[in-house]
Amino acid sequence: MAAKPRKNALKPRKSPRQSRAAETVAAIVEAAARILERGGLPAYNTNAVAERAGVSIGSLYQYFPNKDALTAALIDRETATLLADIASARAQASYAEGIACLVRGAIAHQSRRPALARLLDFEERRLPLRDRDLQVDRAAQACLSTLLQRADAPAVAGDGHSPPEVIGLDTIAIVRAIVDGAGERGDLQAQALERRVLHAVFGYLGTPRRARGRARVRPAPATDR
Repeated sequence: MAAKPRKNALKPRKSPRQSRAAETVAAIVEAAARILERGGLPAYNTNAVAERAGVSIGSLYQYFPNKDALTAALIDRETATLLADIASARAQASYAEGIACLVRGAIAHQSRRPALARLLDFEERRLPLRDRDLQVDRAAQACLSTLLQRADAPAVAGDGHSPPEVIGLDTIAIVRAIVDGAGERGDLQAQALERRVLHAVFGYLGTPRRARGRARVRPAPATDR
């Protein structure tokens, strides 16, 4: 079994300081995403990425010392979108809408580019990227803690005995398990999946106070998926 790369081997060589350099880095990262989507890991190498991005291999290596560092940058890009969705959920005025927004963000993370998401999940487990996982978990925990203080939140969440941080981790695990499982099966019809996840989450946390027995949240907009 190949040894895992060291954390410092996953860092970019340098950060772009000018807009043109930033565009080059963005093109390289997007090229990596498209190769992973279309050819999977067997087609994924720095030469192929450079060719797809329209840059020289030397230009790629100016920013990324190896393929794993490029993968880490792609994971960072996708994680930033998920963190933005979590922040949006935390800003919702009600518990019900906040939970629904959080669930939609998790579903969108898997369904925007499902093939890419599944491959990055695999790579994230292979690479020493635990800090990134913890960043998402902490943001989701903080989001849930805020939402459980909303006026329509249940008086007692979870099992009624566990501390808030455990309740948060349980909820994250519920959402992640259902959404990731659906992604592996290719079952990413947004509205149906959202209903299933909300049923599970509200079953654990408790339904909104003004909607006992049924979570009254606006359905996700219809998509072409």
